[in-house]
Amino acid sequence: TMTKSLIFAHRGANKEAAENTRSAFDKALQYPIDGIETDVQLSRDEVAVLWHDRFLGKLGMPVKHIDDFDYARLQAMNFAAHYSSGARPEGIMSLQAFLDAYRQRCRLLLEIKNRDWESPSRHEIKVRQTLDMVGARTSCPQASGQDARAPGNDAIMVSSFNLGSLIYAHQCAPQFPLVYNFEPEQTLDDAQRVLDAQPFLHGLCLPIESLDEAMVMLLRDHDKCIAVYTCNSEKEIKRALDFGVNILISDVPQKALQMRDK
Repeated sequence: TMTKSLIFAHRGANKEAAENTRSAFDKALQYPIDGIETDVQLSRDEVAVLWHDRFLGKLGMPVKHIDDFDYARLQAMNFAAHYSSGARPEGIMSLQAFLDAYRQRCRLLLEIKNRDWESPSRHEIKVRQTLDMVGARTSCPQASGQDARAPGNDAIMVSSFNLGSLIYAHQCAPQFPLVYNFEPEQTLDDAQRVLDAQPFLHGLCLPIESLDEAMVMLLRDHDKCIAVYTCNSEKEIKRALDFGVNILISDVPQKALQMRDK
């Protein structure tokens, strides 16, 4: 029998609290979820922080990026305000604080957001920092006393839409599970090419609309993890469950859990 699909809360329980905040992660963990997906960016002074969007429009700064501000300044901003004016103010969460709080409580999928306006060196800093904090980089001083949840165990995985970042990550941490995020316009042929060229990839994370029998068969033939985003409607959730995906990422994890466990 196939193992049952793991349900991951997308940026935490983002319908119940501001996405990628401690409140959203804590609310997600009130359900029996399997994991949390979150997004890693870099402050101007090179602190890895959790934020999804390209811009800070949700904070009333539609032309500013996360990397326009130092970490201390980001911590002083209220990242919960866009969700609810009555919500308790929350500064930005650092990746380190996130790992400290949640790595022992559920699986984690860390999506590294590398942007086209950033220098390649900042892309690499983000990758190295993430792998070091997880305890995965083989050249990293902590490598000998590694956390049991690190390499060889997919309790923590790293993903990105930027294939170059994943190739670099693989050079830093050859055993670590790396997942390539597909854009909606990428095809079965693209998947075939990527898997042939980059056999180290642990799997692909597909938009739910790209999930079909041919794609599932290709990934299964290559013995790869199949993750899908973002499954919110009953139809989307059912589709992912029917195909037996490994990881189902949802904004409504409680609905996905209910459907899976029924």
